[in-house]
Amino acid sequence: MKESNAGLKSNLQKVDSHEISQAEYDEIPELPDAFFAEGKLYKNGRPVKRPAQNGKKEAQLAVRINREIVEFFKARGEGWQAELNAVLQRHVDAKQTA
Repeated sequence: MKESNAGLKSNLQKVDSHEISQAEYDEIPELPDAFFAEGKLYKNGRPVKRPAQNGKKEAQLAVRINREIVEFFKARGEGWQAELNAVLQRHVDAKQTA
């Protein structure tokens, strides 16, 4: 071990040799489907674009939207465009069922 790492006091051999018991597995909560649906995909440390849902093709276009609407969604953080798309999709679905 290098002198500069001496303060870490890590015991990786002990960690590596530990076998997880069934009781430890039972403590882990089940993850809901929403956890995976909302998660971000990464490959080689870089985000990967999710495929269109239900085989629907996405259309890329330039459209003018009120600045207030864009600022509202951007302020919600990463994924704001997908959230905007979801809001529009719910509107379309509601109109189609009405």
